[in-house]
Amino acid sequence: MAGRLGICKILCGLGDYVSFAERMREKADGLGVDVLLVDTGDRVEGNGLYDGSDPKGKYFYDIVKEQNIDIICTGNHELYQAETATQEYEQTVPNFKGKYLASNLDYINPKTGETIPMAQRYRKFTTKNRGIRVLAFGFLFDFTGNANNTVVQPVEKTIKESWFQEAIREDVDIFVVIGHVTLHGPEYKAIYKAIRSQKWDTPIQFFGGHSHIRDFAKYDSNAYALQSGRYMETVGWMAIEGLPNKGKKGGSTAVGPRASMSFQRRYIDNNLFGYHYHTGLNDTTFPTDHGKNVSKMIHKARKTLDLDYSFGCAPKDLWLSRAPYPSHDSIFTWLETEVMPDVVVNKTRKDIPRLALTNTGAMRFDIFKGSFTTDTTYIISPFVSKFFYIKDVPYKSAKGVLQLINNGGPVFDAAVYPLSQLPPPEQMSIHTDIIAPQIPVHDIPAPIGVQAPLFSSSKSKPDLVPGYTTKDEGGDDGDDTIHQPISYYRVPNCIQSTISFPQDGDPETVDLVFVDFIQPWVLMALQFLGQNYGASDVEVYREETLTELMANWIKSNWKKDC
Repeated sequence: MAGRLGICKILCGLGDYVSFAERMREKADGLGVDVLLVDTGDRVEGNGLYDGSDPKGKYFYDIVKEQNIDIICTGNHELYQAETATQEYEQTVPNFKGKYLASNLDYINPKTGETIPMAQRYRKFTTKNRGIRVLAFGFLFDFTGNANNTVVQPVEKTIKESWFQEAIREDVDIFVVIGHVTLHGPEYKAIYKAIRSQKWDTPIQFFGGHSHIRDFAKYDSNAYALQSGRYMETVGWMAIEGLPNKGKKGGSTAVGPRASMSFQRRYIDNNLFGYHYHTGLNDTTFPTDHGKNVSKMIHKARKTLDLDYSFGCAPKDLWLSRAPYPSHDSIFTWLETEVMPDVVVNKTRKDIPRLALTNTGAMRFDIFKGSFTTDTTYIISPFVSKFFYIKDVPYKSAKGVLQLINNGGPVFDAAVYPLSQLPPPEQMSIHTDIIAPQIPVHDIPAPIGVQAPLFSSSKSKPDLVPGYTTKDEGGDDGDDTIHQPISYYRVPNCIQSTISFPQDGDPETVDLVFVDFIQPWVLMALQFLGQNYGASDVEVYREETLTELMANWIKSNWKKDC
Protein backbone atom coordinates (compact mmCIF):
# COMPACT_ATOMS: atom_id res chain seq x y z
CA MET A 1 0.00 0.00 0.00
CA ALA A 2 2.96 2.30 0.43
CA GLY A 3 4.38 1.24 -2.93
CA ARG A 4 6.40 -1.89 -3.63
CA LEU A 5 9.88 -1.43 -2.16
CA GLY A 6 8.89 2.12 -1.26
CA ILE A 7 9.68 3.40 -4.77
CA CYS A 8 6.57 4.89 -6.33
CA LYS A 9 8.19 5.34 -9.73
CA ILE A 10 8.19 1.52 -9.74
CA LEU A 11 4.92 0.82 -8.00
CA CYS A 12 2.63 3.38 -6.42
CA GLY A 13 0.87 3.30 -3.10
CA LEU A 14 -2.79 3.78 -2.30
CA GLY A 15 -2.45 7.55 -1.86
CA ASP A 16 -1.37 7.95 -5.47
CA TYR A 17 -4.11 5.56 -6.59
CA VAL A 18 -6.64 7.77 -4.78
CA SER A 19 -5.24 10.80 -6.62
CA PHE A 20 -5.36 8.94 -9.95
CA ALA A 21 -9.00 7.93 -9.45
CA GLU A 22 -9.99 11.47 -8.51
CA ARG A 23 -8.16 13.00 -11.47
CA MET A 24 -9.73 10.54 -13.89
CA ARG A 25 -13.18 11.27 -12.47
CA GLU A 26 -12.52 14.98 -12.99
CA LYS A 27 -11.48 14.25 -16.57
CA ALA A 28 -14.59 12.12 -17.11
CA ASP A 29 -16.87 14.85 -15.73
CA GLY A 30 -15.37 17.31 -18.18
CA LEU A 31 -16.05 14.95 -21.07
CA GLY A 32 -19.51 14.03 -19.88
CA VAL A 33 -18.67 10.34 -19.46
CA ASP A 34 -18.63 8.04 -16.43
CA VAL A 35 -15.86 6.25 -14.55
CA LEU A 36 -16.64 3.33 -12.23
CA LEU A 37 -14.01 2.04 -9.81
CA VAL A 38 -14.10 -1.71 -9.13
CA ASP A 39 -12.32 -3.85 -6.51
CA THR A 40 -12.46 -7.64 -6.91
CA GLY A 41 -11.08 -8.73 -3.53
CA ASP A 42 -7.94 -10.09 -1.84
CA ARG A 43 -7.18 -6.82 -0.09
CA VAL A 44 -5.78 -8.46 3.05
CA GLU A 45 -2.59 -10.49 3.62
CA GLY A 46 0.66 -9.72 1.89
CA ASN A 47 1.46 -6.25 3.24
CA GLY A 48 2.77 -5.08 6.59
CA LEU A 49 0.01 -2.52 7.08
CA TYR A 50 -2.44 -5.38 7.45
CA ASP A 51 -0.30 -8.26 8.75
CA GLY A 52 2.08 -6.28 10.95
CA SER A 53 -0.38 -4.94 13.52
CA ASP A 54 -2.09 -6.54 16.50
CA PRO A 55 -4.92 -7.02 15.86
CA LYS A 56 -4.32 -7.45 12.14
CA GLY A 57 -5.64 -4.54 10.12
CA LYS A 58 -5.54 -2.03 13.00
CA TYR A 59 -4.68 0.80 10.57
CA PHE A 60 -5.49 -0.97 7.31
CA TYR A 61 -9.28 -0.69 7.21
CA ASP A 62 -9.32 3.07 7.87
CA ILE A 63 -6.86 3.57 5.02
CA VAL A 64 -8.66 1.39 2.47
CA LYS A 65 -12.00 3.11 3.06
CA GLU A 66 -10.50 6.37 1.77
CA GLN A 67 -10.76 5.14 -1.81
CA ASN A 68 -14.11 5.88 -3.45
CA ILE A 69 -15.01 2.44 -4.84
CA ASP A 70 -18.25 1.95 -6.77
CA ILE A 71 -18.47 -1.86 -6.69
CA ILE A 72 -16.46 -4.07 -4.30
CA CYS A 73 -16.54 -7.77 -3.38
CA THR A 74 -14.71 -10.44 -1.37
CA GLY A 75 -11.66 -12.53 -2.23
CA ASN A 76 -10.65 -15.84 -0.69
CA HIS A 77 -7.98 -14.16 1.48
CA GLU A 78 -10.67 -12.27 3.37
CA LEU A 79 -12.14 -15.63 4.43
CA TYR A 80 -9.27 -17.96 5.45
CA GLN A 81 -9.35 -16.85 9.10
CA ALA A 82 -12.56 -16.41 11.12
CA GLU A 83 -11.33 -13.14 12.63
CA THR A 84 -10.52 -11.76 9.17
CA ALA A 85 -14.01 -12.62 7.95
CA THR A 86 -15.49 -10.91 11.00
CA GLN A 87 -13.44 -7.77 10.34
CA GLU A 88 -14.64 -7.82 6.74
CA TYR A 89 -18.26 -7.98 7.88
CA GLU A 90 -17.92 -5.43 10.68
CA GLN A 91 -15.62 -2.92 8.97
CA THR A 92 -15.22 -3.20 5.19
CA VAL A 93 -18.89 -3.90 4.45
CA PRO A 94 -20.19 -0.83 6.36
CA ASN A 95 -17.27 1.27 5.05
CA PHE A 96 -18.60 0.62 1.53
CA LYS A 97 -22.29 0.37 2.40
CA GLY A 98 -24.45 -0.03 -0.65
CA LYS A 99 -21.41 -0.72 -2.84
CA TYR A 100 -20.12 -3.96 -1.25
CA LEU A 101 -21.76 -6.93 -2.99
CA ALA A 102 -21.86 -10.56 -1.81
CA SER A 103 -23.96 -12.48 -4.30
CA ASN A 104 -22.96 -15.95 -3.07
CA LEU A 105 -21.42 -15.31 0.35
CA ASP A 106 -23.03 -15.49 3.79
CA TYR A 107 -21.80 -14.66 7.29
CA ILE A 108 -22.79 -16.53 10.44
CA ASN A 109 -23.73 -14.16 13.25
CA PRO A 110 -21.64 -15.26 16.28
CA LYS A 111 -24.31 -14.17 18.76
CA THR A 112 -27.37 -15.76 17.20
CA GLY A 113 -25.90 -18.43 14.91
CA GLU A 114 -28.05 -17.03 12.11
CA THR A 115 -26.74 -17.24 8.55
CA ILE A 116 -27.11 -13.86 6.88
CA PRO A 117 -25.79 -12.31 3.64
CA MET A 118 -22.28 -10.87 4.05
CA ALA A 119 -23.60 -7.83 2.16
CA GLN A 120 -26.35 -7.02 -0.29
CA ARG A 121 -26.67 -9.48 -3.18
CA TYR A 122 -26.69 -6.96 -6.04
CA ARG A 123 -26.85 -3.26 -6.75
CA LYS A 124 -28.88 -1.29 -9.28
CA PHE A 125 -27.87 2.30 -9.92
CA THR A 126 -27.72 5.03 -12.54
CA THR A 127 -24.45 6.69 -13.52
CA LYS A 128 -23.94 10.38 -12.83
CA ASN A 129 -23.09 11.84 -16.22
CA ARG A 130 -24.70 9.67 -18.89
CA GLY A 131 -27.57 8.22 -16.88
CA ILE A 132 -26.62 4.63 -17.70
CA ARG A 133 -28.69 2.07 -15.79
CA VAL A 134 -26.34 -0.50 -14.26
CA LEU A 135 -27.12 -3.74 -12.44
CA ALA A 136 -24.09 -5.16 -10.64
CA PHE A 137 -23.33 -8.48 -8.93
CA GLY A 138 -20.34 -9.47 -6.76
CA PHE A 139 -19.29 -13.14 -6.71
CA LEU A 140 -16.61 -15.38 -5.25
CA PHE A 141 -15.45 -18.56 -6.99
CA ASP A 142 -16.61 -21.88 -5.50
CA PHE A 143 -14.17 -21.61 -2.59
CA THR A 144 -14.07 -24.39 0.03
CA GLY A 145 -11.24 -23.24 2.30
CA ASN A 146 -13.21 -20.52 4.09
CA ALA A 147 -13.45 -20.20 7.88
CA ASN A 148 -16.44 -21.76 9.62
CA ASN A 149 -18.15 -18.42 10.24
CA THR A 150 -18.80 -17.96 6.52
CA VAL A 151 -20.69 -19.89 3.85
CA VAL A 152 -19.71 -19.73 0.18
CA GLN A 153 -22.61 -20.96 -1.90
CA PRO A 154 -21.73 -22.58 -5.26
CA VAL A 155 -22.46 -20.26 -8.14
CA GLU A 156 -24.58 -22.85 -9.97
CA LYS A 157 -26.91 -22.94 -6.94
CA THR A 158 -26.97 -19.15 -6.49
CA ILE A 159 -28.10 -18.38 -10.02
CA LYS A 160 -31.20 -20.53 -9.53
CA GLU A 161 -32.41 -18.49 -6.55
CA SER A 162 -35.43 -16.24 -7.02
CA TRP A 163 -33.63 -12.97 -6.23
CA PHE A 164 -31.06 -13.62 -8.98
CA GLN A 165 -33.67 -14.70 -11.51
CA GLU A 166 -35.65 -11.54 -10.78
CA ALA A 167 -32.53 -9.35 -11.04
CA ILE A 168 -31.51 -10.62 -14.47
CA ARG A 169 -34.99 -9.75 -15.75
CA GLU A 170 -34.56 -6.08 -14.81
CA ASP A 171 -34.60 -3.53 -17.62
CA VAL A 172 -31.06 -2.09 -17.55
CA ASP A 173 -28.48 -0.81 -20.00
CA ILE A 174 -25.64 -3.02 -18.83
CA PHE A 175 -24.90 -5.82 -16.36
CA VAL A 176 -21.61 -5.50 -14.48
CA VAL A 177 -20.45 -8.73 -12.83
CA ILE A 178 -17.44 -8.38 -10.57
CA GLY A 179 -15.90 -11.23 -8.67
CA HIS A 180 -12.86 -12.98 -7.33
CA VAL A 181 -13.29 -15.46 -10.16
CA THR A 182 -11.12 -16.53 -13.08
CA LEU A 183 -12.38 -15.43 -16.48
CA HIS A 184 -12.40 -18.88 -18.06
CA GLY A 185 -13.70 -20.88 -15.10
CA PRO A 186 -17.12 -22.55 -14.76
CA GLU A 187 -18.53 -19.85 -12.46
CA TYR A 188 -18.54 -17.00 -14.98
CA LYS A 189 -19.67 -19.31 -17.77
CA ALA A 190 -22.71 -20.23 -15.68
CA ILE A 191 -23.52 -16.59 -14.83
CA TYR A 192 -23.13 -15.55 -18.48
CA LYS A 193 -25.49 -18.29 -19.66
CA ALA A 194 -28.05 -17.39 -16.99
CA ILE A 195 -28.10 -13.70 -17.97
CA ARG A 196 -28.21 -14.50 -21.67
CA SER A 197 -31.20 -16.81 -21.09
CA GLN A 198 -33.21 -13.68 -20.26
CA LYS A 199 -31.33 -10.82 -21.91
CA TRP A 200 -29.95 -12.02 -25.20
CA ASP A 201 -28.07 -8.86 -26.20
CA THR A 202 -27.83 -6.57 -23.15
CA PRO A 203 -24.13 -5.72 -22.69
CA ILE A 204 -22.36 -7.61 -19.89
CA GLN A 205 -19.00 -6.57 -18.46
CA PHE A 206 -17.24 -9.05 -16.17
CA PHE A 207 -14.30 -8.16 -13.90
CA GLY A 208 -12.34 -11.09 -12.46
CA GLY A 209 -9.46 -12.05 -10.20
CA HIS A 210 -7.79 -14.87 -8.27
CA SER A 211 -5.39 -16.28 -10.87
CA HIS A 212 -2.95 -13.34 -10.62
CA ILE A 213 -2.63 -12.67 -14.34
CA ARG A 214 -3.58 -9.93 -16.75
CA ASP A 215 -6.38 -11.47 -18.77
CA PHE A 216 -9.20 -10.63 -21.15
CA ALA A 217 -12.03 -12.77 -22.47
CA LYS A 218 -14.76 -12.41 -25.08
CA TYR A 219 -17.98 -14.33 -24.39
CA ASP A 220 -19.92 -12.77 -27.28
CA SER A 221 -19.97 -9.47 -29.19
CA ASN A 222 -21.58 -7.68 -26.21
CA ALA A 223 -20.03 -9.59 -23.30
CA TYR A 224 -16.40 -9.24 -22.24
CA ALA A 225 -14.27 -9.84 -19.16
CA LEU A 226 -11.15 -8.20 -17.73
CA GLN A 227 -8.73 -9.29 -15.00
CA SER A 228 -6.06 -6.85 -13.84
CA GLY A 229 -3.39 -9.13 -12.40
CA ARG A 230 -2.05 -9.30 -8.85
CA TYR A 231 -0.85 -7.29 -5.85
CA MET A 232 -2.05 -3.99 -7.30
CA GLU A 233 0.75 -4.03 -9.86
CA THR A 234 -1.80 -3.16 -12.54
CA VAL A 235 -4.75 -0.82 -12.91
CA GLY A 236 -7.09 -2.53 -15.34
CA TRP A 237 -8.93 -0.10 -17.62
CA MET A 238 -12.02 -1.08 -19.62
CA ALA A 239 -13.49 1.46 -22.03
CA ILE A 240 -17.04 0.74 -23.20
CA GLU A 241 -18.63 2.88 -25.92
CA GLY A 242 -22.12 2.75 -27.42
CA LEU A 243 -24.26 2.69 -24.28
CA PRO A 244 -27.27 5.05 -24.07
CA ASN A 245 -26.62 8.67 -23.12
CA LYS A 246 -29.50 9.93 -20.99
CA GLY A 247 -27.46 12.40 -19.01
CA LYS A 248 -27.13 16.16 -19.01
CA LYS A 249 -24.40 16.25 -21.65
CA GLY A 250 -25.47 14.84 -24.98
CA GLY A 251 -29.07 14.28 -23.94
CA SER A 252 -29.97 11.84 -26.71
CA THR A 253 -31.09 8.32 -25.90
CA ALA A 254 -30.49 7.02 -29.38
CA VAL A 255 -27.28 5.09 -29.75
CA GLY A 256 -27.93 3.15 -32.92
CA PRO A 257 -27.64 -0.63 -33.23
CA ARG A 258 -25.87 -2.63 -30.55
CA ALA A 259 -23.31 -3.69 -33.15
CA SER A 260 -21.79 -0.19 -32.89
CA MET A 261 -20.62 -0.86 -29.33
CA SER A 262 -16.94 -1.29 -28.55
CA PHE A 263 -15.04 -2.78 -25.60
CA GLN A 264 -11.36 -1.84 -25.28
CA ARG A 265 -9.01 -2.91 -22.49
CA ARG A 266 -5.74 -1.48 -21.23
CA TYR A 267 -3.38 -2.76 -18.52
CA ILE A 268 -1.86 0.32 -16.86
CA ASP A 269 1.29 -0.19 -14.76
CA ASN A 270 0.60 1.13 -11.29
CA ASN A 271 3.27 3.83 -11.25
CA LEU A 272 3.59 7.59 -11.55
CA PHE A 273 4.78 7.40 -15.15
CA GLY A 274 1.43 5.89 -16.17
CA TYR A 275 -0.60 8.09 -13.84
CA HIS A 276 0.98 11.28 -15.16
CA TYR A 277 0.65 10.12 -18.77
CA HIS A 278 -3.07 9.37 -18.56
CA THR A 279 -4.02 12.43 -16.53
CA GLY A 280 -1.78 14.82 -18.47
CA LEU A 281 -0.36 16.09 -15.18
CA ASN A 282 3.04 16.09 -13.46
CA ASP A 283 4.65 15.72 -10.04
CA THR A 284 3.32 19.10 -8.99
CA THR A 285 -0.19 19.06 -10.45
CA PHE A 286 -1.09 15.35 -10.15
CA PRO A 287 -1.50 14.71 -6.39
CA THR A 288 -4.84 15.63 -4.85
CA ASP A 289 -5.10 16.82 -1.25
CA HIS A 290 -7.04 13.67 -0.43
CA GLY A 291 -4.42 11.45 -2.01
CA LYS A 292 -1.62 13.22 -0.14
CA ASN A 293 -3.50 12.80 3.13
CA VAL A 294 -3.88 9.06 2.49
CA SER A 295 -0.14 8.81 1.83
CA LYS A 296 0.48 10.56 5.15
CA MET A 297 -1.81 8.06 6.90
CA ILE A 298 0.15 5.18 5.36
CA HIS A 299 3.57 6.55 6.27
CA LYS A 300 2.47 7.31 9.83
CA ALA A 301 1.16 3.75 10.25
CA ARG A 302 4.32 2.27 8.73
CA LYS A 303 6.46 4.22 11.15
CA THR A 304 4.33 3.11 14.11
CA LEU A 305 4.64 -0.53 13.02
CA ASP A 306 8.37 -0.17 12.27
CA LEU A 307 7.88 -1.84 8.91
CA ASP A 308 11.23 -0.61 7.59
CA TYR A 309 13.20 -2.47 10.27
CA SER A 310 15.82 -4.56 8.46
CA PHE A 311 16.43 -8.19 9.41
CA GLY A 312 19.36 -8.43 7.05
CA CYS A 313 20.64 -7.84 3.56
CA ALA A 314 19.68 -10.28 0.79
CA PRO A 315 22.91 -11.13 -1.06
CA LYS A 316 21.14 -11.61 -4.40
CA ASP A 317 17.75 -11.78 -6.11
CA LEU A 318 15.72 -14.93 -5.46
CA TRP A 319 12.91 -15.56 -7.90
CA LEU A 320 9.50 -17.13 -7.44
CA SER A 321 9.00 -17.97 -11.12
CA ARG A 322 11.66 -16.11 -13.10
CA ALA A 323 14.27 -18.82 -12.39
CA PRO A 324 13.75 -22.56 -12.85
CA TYR A 325 13.35 -24.85 -9.86
CA PRO A 326 15.70 -26.27 -8.74
CA SER A 327 18.38 -23.64 -9.31
CA HIS A 328 20.57 -21.33 -7.24
CA ASP A 329 18.35 -18.36 -8.15
CA SER A 330 15.08 -20.04 -7.14
CA ILE A 331 13.46 -18.89 -3.90
CA PHE A 332 12.23 -22.46 -3.42
CA THR A 333 15.70 -23.97 -3.70
CA TRP A 334 16.86 -21.45 -1.08
CA LEU A 335 13.96 -22.35 1.19
CA GLU A 336 14.46 -26.09 0.72
CA THR A 337 18.25 -26.29 1.04
CA GLU A 338 19.12 -23.44 3.40
CA VAL A 339 16.17 -22.25 5.47
CA MET A 340 14.04 -25.28 6.31
CA PRO A 341 16.93 -27.56 7.37
CA ASP A 342 17.88 -24.91 9.96
CA VAL A 343 14.45 -23.90 11.26
CA VAL A 344 12.39 -27.11 11.11
CA VAL A 345 13.73 -28.28 14.44
CA ASN A 346 11.86 -29.41 17.53
CA LYS A 347 14.30 -29.50 20.47
CA THR A 348 12.77 -32.64 21.91
CA ARG A 349 13.06 -34.47 18.57
CA LYS A 350 15.99 -32.71 16.93
CA ASP A 351 17.95 -35.92 16.30
CA ILE A 352 15.07 -37.80 14.71
CA PRO A 353 15.19 -37.96 10.89
CA ARG A 354 12.45 -35.91 9.29
CA LEU A 355 10.95 -34.87 6.01
CA ALA A 356 9.72 -31.26 5.99
CA LEU A 357 7.20 -30.12 3.36
CA THR A 358 5.65 -26.81 2.41
CA ASN A 359 3.49 -25.84 -0.54
CA THR A 360 5.05 -23.43 -3.01
CA GLY A 361 2.00 -21.16 -2.71
CA ALA A 362 3.23 -20.29 0.79
CA MET A 363 5.71 -17.95 -0.92
CA ARG A 364 4.07 -15.05 -2.70
CA PHE A 365 6.76 -12.81 -4.16
CA ASP A 366 10.42 -12.49 -5.12
CA ILE A 367 13.24 -11.48 -2.78
CA PHE A 368 15.30 -8.64 -4.21
CA LYS A 369 18.96 -8.04 -3.44
CA GLY A 370 19.23 -5.53 -0.62
CA SER A 371 17.47 -4.81 2.64
CA PHE A 372 15.01 -7.45 3.86
CA THR A 373 12.57 -5.60 6.13
CA THR A 374 9.63 -6.42 8.36
CA ASP A 375 7.37 -5.38 5.48
CA THR A 376 9.27 -7.70 3.13
CA THR A 377 8.50 -10.72 5.32
CA TYR A 378 4.76 -10.16 4.85
CA ILE A 379 5.11 -9.46 1.13
CA ILE A 380 7.04 -12.71 0.67
CA SER A 381 5.01 -14.93 3.01
CA PRO A 382 2.01 -13.35 4.75
CA PHE A 383 0.35 -16.46 6.11
CA VAL A 384 -0.03 -17.70 9.69
CA SER A 385 0.87 -21.29 8.76
CA LYS A 386 2.75 -23.30 11.41
CA PHE A 387 4.63 -26.56 11.08
CA PHE A 388 2.67 -29.64 12.18
CA TYR A 389 3.92 -33.22 12.19
CA ILE A 390 3.09 -36.89 12.45
CA LYS A 391 5.67 -38.79 14.46
CA ASP A 392 7.36 -42.05 13.54
CA VAL A 393 5.88 -42.53 10.07
CA PRO A 394 7.35 -45.51 8.17
CA TYR A 395 9.87 -44.03 5.78
CA LYS A 396 8.80 -46.28 2.92
CA SER A 397 5.43 -44.49 2.97
CA ALA A 398 6.55 -41.00 4.02
CA LYS A 399 8.95 -40.72 1.08
CA GLY A 400 6.05 -41.16 -1.35
CA VAL A 401 3.96 -38.25 -0.07
CA LEU A 402 5.76 -35.52 -2.03
CA GLN A 403 5.55 -37.40 -5.31
CA LEU A 404 1.83 -38.05 -4.88
CA ILE A 405 1.04 -34.42 -4.04
CA ASN A 406 3.08 -33.12 -6.94
CA ASN A 407 1.83 -35.60 -9.52
CA GLY A 408 -1.82 -35.69 -8.43
CA GLY A 409 -4.23 -38.42 -9.45
CA PRO A 410 -7.45 -40.03 -8.23
CA VAL A 411 -6.14 -40.23 -4.66
CA PHE A 412 -7.17 -36.57 -4.18
CA ASP A 413 -10.76 -35.38 -4.05
CA ALA A 414 -10.46 -32.57 -6.58
CA ALA A 415 -13.85 -31.15 -5.65
CA VAL A 416 -12.98 -30.56 -1.98
CA TYR A 417 -9.19 -30.24 -2.05
CA PRO A 418 -8.05 -29.22 -5.55
CA LEU A 419 -4.31 -29.39 -6.04
CA SER A 420 -4.52 -25.97 -7.72
CA GLN A 421 -4.67 -24.46 -4.20
CA LEU A 422 -1.09 -25.51 -3.46
CA PRO A 423 1.21 -23.69 -5.95
CA PRO A 424 1.22 -19.96 -6.75
CA PRO A 425 -2.16 -18.91 -8.24
CA GLU A 426 -0.63 -17.96 -11.59
CA GLN A 427 -0.24 -21.65 -12.40
CA MET A 428 -4.00 -22.03 -12.73
CA SER A 429 -3.70 -20.16 -16.03
CA ILE A 430 -0.08 -20.69 -17.10
CA HIS A 431 0.34 -24.36 -17.99
CA THR A 432 3.83 -24.41 -19.50
CA ASP A 433 7.15 -22.67 -18.95
CA ILE A 434 7.55 -19.42 -20.88
CA ILE A 435 11.13 -18.67 -21.91
CA ALA A 436 11.43 -15.00 -22.77
CA PRO A 437 13.22 -14.19 -26.04
CA GLN A 438 15.81 -11.46 -26.05
CA ILE A 439 14.03 -8.97 -28.30
CA PRO A 440 15.94 -5.90 -29.45
CA VAL A 441 13.91 -2.76 -28.84
CA HIS A 442 13.77 -1.85 -32.52
CA ASP A 443 12.20 -5.23 -33.32
CA ILE A 444 9.12 -4.60 -31.16
CA PRO A 445 6.26 -3.75 -33.53
CA ALA A 446 4.28 -0.58 -33.00
CA PRO A 447 0.55 -1.14 -32.35
CA ILE A 448 -1.75 -0.20 -35.19
CA GLY A 449 -4.98 1.67 -34.61
CA VAL A 450 -4.69 1.82 -30.83
CA GLN A 451 -3.20 4.12 -28.23
CA ALA A 452 0.57 4.36 -28.58
CA PRO A 453 2.61 2.64 -25.87
CA LEU A 454 4.27 4.79 -23.25
CA PHE A 455 7.86 5.45 -24.35
CA SER A 456 10.37 8.11 -23.51
CA SER A 457 10.13 11.21 -25.68
CA SER A 458 13.76 10.74 -26.60
CA LYS A 459 14.42 9.68 -30.17
CA SER A 460 17.06 7.22 -29.00
CA LYS A 461 15.98 3.63 -28.41
CA PRO A 462 14.58 3.29 -24.89
CA ASP A 463 15.92 0.85 -22.33
CA LEU A 464 13.02 -1.45 -21.57
CA VAL A 465 12.16 -2.38 -18.00
CA PRO A 466 11.37 -6.07 -17.39
CA GLY A 467 7.64 -6.53 -16.97
CA TYR A 468 4.38 -7.83 -18.34
CA THR A 469 4.13 -8.74 -22.04
CA THR A 470 0.52 -9.84 -22.17
CA LYS A 471 -1.16 -11.94 -24.84
CA ASP A 472 -4.86 -12.48 -24.27
CA GLU A 473 -8.03 -13.02 -26.31
CA GLY A 474 -7.81 -9.41 -27.47
CA GLY A 475 -4.30 -9.86 -28.88
CA ASP A 476 -0.97 -8.46 -27.65
CA ASP A 477 -1.79 -4.74 -27.56
CA GLY A 478 -3.28 -4.53 -24.05
CA ASP A 479 -0.18 -3.53 -22.09
CA ASP A 480 -0.02 0.22 -21.66
CA THR A 481 3.78 0.16 -21.42
CA ILE A 482 6.14 -1.90 -23.55
CA HIS A 483 8.37 -4.11 -21.37
CA GLN A 484 11.29 -6.42 -21.74
CA PRO A 485 9.79 -9.93 -21.59
CA ILE A 486 10.27 -12.01 -18.42
CA SER A 487 10.60 -15.79 -18.34
CA TYR A 488 8.11 -17.81 -16.33
CA TYR A 489 8.92 -21.24 -14.91
CA ARG A 490 6.30 -23.45 -13.32
CA VAL A 491 7.07 -24.96 -9.92
CA PRO A 492 5.85 -28.11 -8.16
CA ASN A 493 2.91 -28.06 -5.77
CA CYS A 494 5.22 -28.71 -2.81
CA ILE A 495 8.92 -28.86 -1.95
CA GLN A 496 10.62 -31.03 0.66
CA SER A 497 13.73 -30.90 2.83
CA THR A 498 15.45 -34.04 4.10
CA ILE A 499 16.82 -33.34 7.59
CA SER A 500 18.98 -35.29 10.09
CA PHE A 501 19.10 -38.46 8.01
CA PRO A 502 21.71 -41.10 8.85
CA GLN A 503 24.98 -41.04 6.92
CA ASP A 504 24.43 -44.57 5.63
CA GLY A 505 21.12 -46.06 4.54
CA ASP A 506 17.55 -44.99 5.08
CA PRO A 507 15.81 -44.65 8.45
CA GLU A 508 13.00 -47.03 9.41
CA THR A 509 10.73 -44.17 10.48
CA VAL A 510 10.72 -40.38 10.20
CA ASP A 511 8.84 -37.42 11.57
CA LEU A 512 6.71 -36.15 8.70
CA VAL A 513 6.62 -32.35 9.15
CA PHE A 514 4.46 -30.04 7.04
CA VAL A 515 2.89 -26.59 7.07
CA ASP A 516 -0.62 -26.83 8.47
CA PHE A 517 -2.28 -25.63 5.26
CA ILE A 518 -1.39 -28.83 3.40
CA GLN A 519 -2.59 -31.24 6.12
CA PRO A 520 -5.61 -32.55 4.11
CA TRP A 521 -3.42 -33.46 1.14
CA VAL A 522 -0.78 -35.09 3.35
CA LEU A 523 -3.36 -37.27 5.10
CA MET A 524 -4.96 -38.30 1.80
CA ALA A 525 -1.55 -39.22 0.39
CA LEU A 526 -0.70 -41.32 3.45
CA GLN A 527 -4.05 -43.11 3.20
CA PHE A 528 -3.27 -43.99 -0.41
CA LEU A 529 0.16 -45.25 0.67
CA GLY A 530 -1.41 -47.64 3.17
CA GLN A 531 -1.03 -45.62 6.38
CA ASN A 532 -4.18 -45.04 8.43
CA TYR A 533 -3.40 -41.62 9.91
CA GLY A 534 -6.03 -39.02 10.76
CA ALA A 535 -6.26 -35.52 12.23
CA SER A 536 -5.88 -36.90 15.77
CA ASP A 537 -2.36 -38.07 14.89
CA VAL A 538 -1.23 -34.56 13.90
CA GLU A 539 0.63 -32.43 16.47
CA VAL A 540 2.24 -28.99 16.49
CA TYR A 541 5.95 -29.16 15.63
CA ARG A 542 6.86 -25.46 15.92
CA GLU A 543 4.76 -22.70 17.53
CA GLU A 544 6.20 -20.00 15.28
CA THR A 545 4.80 -19.33 11.82
CA LEU A 546 6.82 -20.05 8.70
CA THR A 547 7.08 -16.28 8.20
CA GLU A 548 8.57 -15.78 11.68
CA LEU A 549 11.01 -18.66 11.28
CA MET A 550 12.16 -17.33 7.91
CA ALA A 551 12.68 -13.81 9.31
CA ASN A 552 14.74 -15.18 12.22
CA TRP A 553 16.86 -17.24 9.83
CA ILE A 554 17.59 -14.13 7.75
CA LYS A 555 18.47 -12.19 10.88
CA SER A 556 21.04 -14.85 11.81
CA ASN A 557 22.45 -15.63 8.36
CA TRP A 558 22.40 -12.47 6.25
CA LYS A 559 24.61 -9.54 7.15
CA LYS A 560 22.85 -6.57 8.65
CA ASP A 561 24.20 -3.72 6.53
CA CYS A 562 23.67 -3.53 2.79
